[in-house]
Amino acid sequence: MNLSQEKQQPIIYTERLILRPFMLEDAPEVQRLAGDRAIAAVTLTIPHPYEDRMAQDWIKTHPKSFAEGKEVVFAIAFPETNMLCGAIGLAINREHNRAELGYWIGKPFWGNGYCTEAALAVVKYGFESLGLHRIHCSHFSSNPASGRVMQKIGMRYEGCLRQHILKWGNFEDTVKYAILKSEWES
Repeated sequence: MNLSQEKQQPIIYTERLILRPFMLEDAPEVQRLAGDRAIAAVTLTIPHPYEDRMAQDWIKTHPKSFAEGKEVVFAIAFPETNMLCGAIGLAINREHNRAELGYWIGKPFWGNGYCTEAALAVVKYGFESLGLHRIHCSHFSSNPASGRVMQKIGMRYEGCLRQHILKWGNFEDTVKYAILKSEWES
């Protein structure tokens, strides 16, 4: 199955979290959490400052990207309160039957294992529901915590692209990880 065959984005429940579609009501919290300079410093695509309307504009892209089978983006929230703590998703390349995993967790929620828990669920969804062959991910070498998430979910180190990204005037090494469906199943 691929995204274009699914009518609506699924909701995934984990032990402590709910992974659900973003709603426009989430925009102020996205702006507050993702707008933290510490989040933008360790991610490729999150701008700083995170200006008004950016969150709404980003959230509005999700349904079309999902319907076209290009991307699935989940809000990471707590089921009891629906309070947002981060985002996670897959950017899908159907031609090569792979996806890139991306995520961020708001700074107040760092160190609680939420990202690992959400990533395990999204990798399972990618392999079981989307039938992907490979899921890959990367992090800046200046963000080793993100690399630990990749290791904990069973991804294997594939290499380092030295000074690959220019971020805020500094060149960042990009560390690559991936997992194949056959590795995930074993």
